[in-house]
Parts: sequence; structure tokens; C-alpha cells
Amino acid sequence: MLNFGDPAELRTKKIIFEDVYPARDSATLEHLKELSSKRRVLEESINKSSSVTEAIAREISGGLTTRCQQKVEKYLPLLENLVFYVDCIGSNFKMVQYTSELKIRWSSALNSSSFFNFGGPKFYQINNLQFELFMTLFLYAAKLRQRSVEILATDLVQSATLYREAAGIFNHLAHEVIPSLQPALSAERPPEATSSICTVMSLICLAEAQAVTIRRAEEKGTTVGLLAKLHHGVSQFLGEAAGVLYSPTRECKDISSRLEVCL
Repeated sequence: MLNFGDPAELRTKKIIFEDVYPARDSATLEHLKELSSKRRVLEESINKSSSVTEAIAREISGGLTTRCQQKVEKYLPLLENLVFYVDCIGSNFKMVQYTSELKIRWSSALNSSSFFNFGGPKFYQINNLQFELFMTLFLYAAKLRQRSVEILATDLVQSATLYREAAGIFNHLAHEVIPSLQPALSAERPPEATSSICTVMSLICLAEAQAVTIRRAEEKGTTVGLLAKLHHGVSQFLGEAAGVLYSPTRECKDISSRLEVCL
């Protein structure tokens, strides 16, 4: 398996939705507060600013990755509802102004300076709710992939399933979310917010799922011929990912050397 857990190492800045969007009734205010509450819990988890120690968190959730994954799962539906509501309003000037005041900021885990940035991560600000949704989904897929590694020794079936789920999310980001986000993206964006990197991550996850399938096949005593075909499938996925990553027309040149080494 690829020893590359960097994609999950994202950071973000605080957002308080009810401080920005006006609420005309108590129900709307409560919805906004709940959204902020769920995001705050997620912020503390990925920024490692929670008062709960790692040992206690692991005991509570059965694993730190599981804990973060669950927090994303609680935040995502509420965020998707807000995105849907704002999209229905369209280009309302006041709504655009309110959203810009959120100051949506995320770091990158895949740019060239992400690994040795002793001054703290660089944050990219794109004031669009689709960007918030995109980065949250990217984080979710990265955490699913991380969880796949954690359970590899105990549950090969579930591990392969999680890899494929992560691959599906990365593919969805590349082909569905990025196109709708494109008009709001500035020239300076995190590498994650490009269709090529999402495609690369999807292919890596498919290769890893195939590698898990090979382990299962070896345990069952599968014939050498079939194992060879499965191994060839892994190399094809990774070869395709390398082709996308090293394409002369790739959208982002500022890519982590650690990702390049993996391919």
C-alpha cells in the first residue's frame, strides 16, 4: 500500500454562520447555530485544538480517523442544505456579500511547501460555499482512505470497500463539483481544488482497493494467472494517475514531492 497519508492533513479557519447570515425567525437561527456547532467540532478535530486528549478520543471512537470521519458526516448534510438554499437564491447581491464575509479558508496538504512549512500552513481563501463543500468532501474522502489503512490488518473486505468509496468521492469532486466551482476559483488555489488532483487521488484509491483484493485472493489460494492480472490492474491505475499528474497541461504545478514520489 502507498505510504502517503498527507491528503488528510488539512487545516481550516473558524466560521460562524449565524454571525454572517441574517435569520428572520428562531428556527433559521437554530439551524445556523447547529451548522456552526458541527463545524466547530470538525475544526477542533482537524486543527488538533480540541481539549480532549488523543488517548481519550481514541477510546471514545475506536480510532482518531473514525472520530473525525463521524464529525464530517454530521456536518456535511447541514452544509449541503445551506448550499442548496443559497444556490436557489442565485446571484442575489446581499447573499453574495454575506457569503464573502464568511472568509472561507482552508490549507493545502498537497502543495510543495505543505510538509516543511515551519511557519504554519498557508491558507487559501475562496468565499464561495461550493469551496467549503468541496474541501469538506475532499477531507471526507481522505479520511475514508486513511481509515482503510487502519483496518487493513483486520477486515480486508471493509478496507477495499472504503477505498472504493473514497475513489468515488474524489471522482465526483473532479467531474461534478469542480466544474460548478470553477467560476469562483482564483488563480491561487490549493492543488486539491483541481480536477486533475482529484482524478489522481481517485485512481490511487482504486489501485489500493485492487491491492487489497489481491491480498484476499492470495489468502484464498487464487491461481497465479489471475493474481498476475490483478497486479497488472494496480500498475495500470497508478500509471494512469502518473500520466495525469505529470501531464504538461496539468492545472497546478505546485505539487508535493511526496505525492510525486508515490507515483
